Amino acid sequence: MKALLTQTCVPCSGDSPPITDAEIAELKPLIADWEIIEENNEPHLQRVYKFPDFQTALTFTQRVGEEADKQGHHPALLTEWGKVTVTWWTHAIKGLHRNDFIMAAKTDMIATHF
Repeated sequence: MKALLTQTCVPCSGDSPPITDAEIAELKPLIADWEIIEENNEPHLQRVYKFPDFQTALTFTQRVGEEADKQGHHPALLTEWGKVTVTWWTHAIKGLHRNDFIMAAKTDMIATHF
């Protein structure tokens, strides 16, 4: 995960290539707790984080949002009592990009402070 944490997201457009299967095989073990799911025929990275109450979940959501804004790459965040579901994918390419793996690792790091 450390290798991903030191990286920053790069601007991505519809011309950017999605991550390859070989890259997924290399990077996925670095974010082992994340699932690759299909939504609207697009691959997404998704993880559910558990918290003791709503306020902690809301604070976590805010911190993830702040980091997403710094990186210029934004997730879907579902905040509920005691849990937050975070989903990363690259809208412009309708799939996964290295940026998604970078942000998944950064999200995991944020979670270590809770």
